[in-house]
Amino acid sequence: MSVPATGQLEAPATEALPAAPPDNGLTLLVIGEDPAGSFTVPEMLDTEGNRVRIRTARNLTEAERLLTDDVQCILLDLALPGPCKKAEDELDALHAVLRLAPAHAVLVLTAVEDGERAAEAVRVGAQDFLFRDELDGRLLSRAIRYAVERKRSDLAQRQLTESRLRAQENARLERGLLPTPLLQGSGLRFAARYRPGRSRALLGGDFYDTVRTPDGTVHAMIGDVCGHGPDEAALGVELRIAWRALTFAGLCGDQLLGTLQQVLENERADEEIFATLCTVDIAPDGRRAGVCLAGHPAPRAIRAGRAPRLLP
Repeated sequence: MSVPATGQLEAPATEALPAAPPDNGLTLLVIGEDPAGSFTVPEMLDTEGNRVRIRTARNLTEAERLLTDDVQCILLDLALPGPCKKAEDELDALHAVLRLAPAHAVLVLTAVEDGERAAEAVRVGAQDFLFRDELDGRLLSRAIRYAVERKRSDLAQRQLTESRLRAQENARLERGLLPTPLLQGSGLRFAARYRPGRSRALLGGDFYDTVRTPDGTVHAMIGDVCGHGPDEAALGVELRIAWRALTFAGLCGDQLLGTLQQVLENERADEEIFATLCTVDIAPDGRRAGVCLAGHPAPRAIRAGRAPRLLP
């Protein structure tokens, strides 16, 4: 049993990344208690001829007000006390900034003797660290641009990973919605090839199933919901499950088709959506079969050494 459809593989879409800095330069937010020290930053950058706009904040409250979408990088003085003011948490201010600006590049500024603390800051989320005594315009300019690009790279990698995880979850979900033939006790073998029309999808508007009822009859069906989107795929799953339940309940023929029509009318999103269906009921001895068509192409009987023949 085959459902013919075609689809080209496409690269998965990713979430939008933060906008790249414009050609007229970067915007840097400096957070520190010493305003005089903060104002040496623009002097350093001006000496190097870099076009970097500077904003300064004396505390996290001011920083939150100044943190707008056009800020690409934050320079945080680790001497700034955090909101919790806990002596045992030397990176309290950094944790607060990372919560406040999860998509921004963060540089930390500290003393040379605080090297271990600076390294820990990078481990918890900062892009880089700088020592006050070694700071100059060239080093600061390089660090800012490196931090911005590293943050963009990290965000891109994270979004790619999340996209892959979502794709894997969707694939597991769609595989779980494909039918498992129930043919225990039957000598018949079942084979199916399913190719949905949607790109990178495992499930489309086409649906099929086969079950063996307690009287030994094997029931098979194939159907198609018009369209190839996720809504059509979901409707196809609903119709398949309804067909299986109705078949086990003993319904067949016009009674089964009429009930499926009610399911279709109640579950479809638009009155113009329709579905076609073909069912085959194979007698327990395998010598007879009944075919029921509802707008669907007739099945073909294939025998060894003979040309395929459409069933009446």
